Amino acid sequence: MCGIAGILGRGWNARELSAMVATQWHRGPDMEGIYCDPMGMAGLGHSRLSIIDRSEDGRNPMANADGSLQIVFNGEIYNYLELKRELSEYPFRTHTDTEVILAAYEKWGEACLDRFIGMFAFLIWDSRRQHLFAARDRFGVKPLHYHHRADGCLLLASEIRALHAAGAPAAPNARAWSSYLVYGLHDHSQETFHRDIFAVPAGHCLMWQNGKTQIRRWYDLAARVGQSFDARPLETVEEEYLSLLMSAVKLRFRADVPVGINLSGGLDSSLLLGLVQQIQGPESDVKAFTYITGDPRYDELPWVRKMTAHTKHPVVVCELRASDVPALAESVQAHEDEPFGGIPTLAYARIFERARSEGVIVLLEGQGQDEQWAGYDYYELLTGASMESAPLQGTKQRAMRPECLVDEFRALAEPLSAPKPFADPIRNRQYLDSCFNKIPRALRFNDRISMRSSTELRQPFLDHRLFELAMRQPADRKIRDGIRKWTLRRIARGLAPGDVVEAPKRPLQTPQREWLAGPLRSWVEDCIDCALAEHQGEWIVRDRVRDCWREYLAGSSDNSFFIWQWVSLGMSAQRRLSAAA
Repeated sequence: MCGIAGILGRGWNARELSAMVATQWHRGPDMEGIYCDPMGMAGLGHSRLSIIDRSEDGRNPMANADGSLQIVFNGEIYNYLELKRELSEYPFRTHTDTEVILAAYEKWGEACLDRFIGMFAFLIWDSRRQHLFAARDRFGVKPLHYHHRADGCLLLASEIRALHAAGAPAAPNARAWSSYLVYGLHDHSQETFHRDIFAVPAGHCLMWQNGKTQIRRWYDLAARVGQSFDARPLETVEEEYLSLLMSAVKLRFRADVPVGINLSGGLDSSLLLGLVQQIQGPESDVKAFTYITGDPRYDELPWVRKMTAHTKHPVVVCELRASDVPALAESVQAHEDEPFGGIPTLAYARIFERARSEGVIVLLEGQGQDEQWAGYDYYELLTGASMESAPLQGTKQRAMRPECLVDEFRALAEPLSAPKPFADPIRNRQYLDSCFNKIPRALRFNDRISMRSSTELRQPFLDHRLFELAMRQPADRKIRDGIRKWTLRRIARGLAPGDVVEAPKRPLQTPQREWLAGPLRSWVEDCIDCALAEHQGEWIVRDRVRDCWREYLAGSSDNSFFIWQWVSLGMSAQRRLSAAA
């Protein structure tokens, strides 16, 4: 896992590239390097977190055998050993997956992307053609942002603040903020919360040559799934899916550093730990990390203990206290660059801090099964009716407070308009959650908080082979007799205790509602004051915000999302104020 940066065009200098690399040092504290094209048309920068082949041979930028190609790479190609055997004619000089990308690109061109099992964002500069090829993985696990600078240069980087370091303006994107405050939307399009800064979409590649940029899709989940349902016997599907699960987990244990697991008390992470034990045997001593907040109404520790008692893995408990939140939120906001998922994200950040302190550099998590097997409660609404939509946020109607916004600003908001490529509503909702809603949000939050602690996060269940197989299954294999993730629960039997397998889904929660109105009240008010200082009269209406805050303190709402929206707006304003000082 690393930080990558690039500048294309004329008029840039190496100091700008070095500044971009330095801004992302936390993503790769082990090594750094830059490459400047002799013709002056391209520069690549890299900060490396050494995971595979930790020697000096793994330094980026890395050249191919004849020096015509240069690459900077963030991520992992998990099947690099298999591809290396297939590319045996290439004169490999390292044991890295980075060099496998170069060899694959030389042999297959852009078609190499279809052969990769992994998470990745990379830039390849072809000095002969003066051409850049960049790509992002199928689900967008690894980030890639870009900005067209006023002088015509194209800037690319893993993180937004690296673009700021090279001259991209640090101005808020009013349309993105309005869509967030009105509809709760973010990470659903190319737009970011920063004006004129965009994300290369998941499953897309970017080409640049002679000052012209092109972006095209290289992976489409809906096209790969197709319209037909899998008509094979259920037992055949279960056998194939379990085999793919084992393969996905095995591949993601390829590392030259210690690997751990993020464990909640739910089915998915418990299944992951059960698979690890199945693969590694009863002697497996992989550490499991979990967080608590000290509130038994929300903490999952009893369920975690059930699972680790079954597998005998050591568990490390990481606590978040209310008093930790202000300083931690400021730090996380600096790394996220955009609104994030509230106090649950902060609690999760504690896990990565603790893992790094204990020498565990790679962590696995169970993201992806709810989207594959229709695990959220609103999927049940789609089984007995023809309705095509369900709440996008999984929250109640009063999650947002658009009445607190200035009319002109509120009018900028754009509702989510996602394609519906399937004939059935469940798969359309799975597609929305996977490509526009749940997964994109979680991946951005978790990439930033893991990289903040210089740790690598891997998601075995986001293996595209699993996704495609699961989404080909008919609805009654996903939800049956009111039981969601029905087939997955059958597969999980024997890998996790029965009461864990059969337990209904519980959303991972924290006492955010209670903390914001209680021990964090003064901090919240400071954040709201910062938001009002920058945006009152232009974006938000002071008196309406104050009234809603008083109502919240009086206990009128059991949903704290709109309060966190204002906290996010205030933290963002405070960061701009600090940067300008």
